[in-house]
Amino acid sequence: MRRKGPGHSCRPSAPTGPHRGALKVGGGSGRPPGRPLTEAVRLDRGSPWTWSAHPRTTVYGETLRKVKGGEWRRWDPRRSKVASGLLRTTGSPERLLPVPGANVLYLGAGHGTTVSHIHDIVCHGEAPGRVVAVDLSPRCLRDLTRLAHARPGLVPVLGDARRPAAWRAWLPRRASWVFQDVAQAHQASIFTSACERFLEPGGRGLLSLKVESDRGTDAGALRASVEEELAKAGLDVDEVINLEGFEDDHLLFVVEGPDRA
Repeated sequence: MRRKGPGHSCRPSAPTGPHRGALKVGGGSGRPPGRPLTEAVRLDRGSPWTWSAHPRTTVYGETLRKVKGGEWRRWDPRRSKVASGLLRTTGSPERLLPVPGANVLYLGAGHGTTVSHIHDIVCHGEAPGRVVAVDLSPRCLRDLTRLAHARPGLVPVLGDARRPAAWRAWLPRRASWVFQDVAQAHQASIFTSACERFLEPGGRGLLSLKVESDRGTDAGALRASVEEELAKAGLDVDEVINLEGFEDDHLLFVVEGPDRA
């Protein structure tokens, strides 16, 4: 099976992958940005930062801040639903994130903007984390594959989120964290199916739902319908985060898997 990397088209203005020589180094004081959320993530001036697993290399032109022993990368909340969710949540932001060493599944990986930061987190401190990044677009997979060459533990997979049987071999054990960002109809059904197959008991799931992807449904009614569908699948809806201002027409559903296998 070819390892290439669900369910949305690439954006023509997206970057082509990691590159050197275009670094924007912020601060210059050698101090870590802001306050810590976890060992691998800090929050400063309305932006999260992740401890880089591949220093002196940007993925999408993000700001880098050098400190003793390594480097922090600014996580742009206008280009990442997870990052904007960290800023918009009414609960503890760190609960939205995987932990170092985690096995995670990312559906709708795109060009790797958010994937790269998730990789920073799960591989922090040389932890044996693994990010299975699935996308339907060969163009996106080219960028993900280039990214993976410099980031051990990142596994690009060409596949459709609606057809997990075709790529499930790349995820031989269940994931503790599942994220989905696919611009398709029936997003909730795709997500619940993925969680049923791949999310470990008590694991965390995040569903980024684009309201326009389910046309003909009122936004409020769609939210209620999705919450009901998630609950019927045994997923505990912890929070629904409105990403307005960062990602218009997007909601981020934060769920926890059932404790039973």
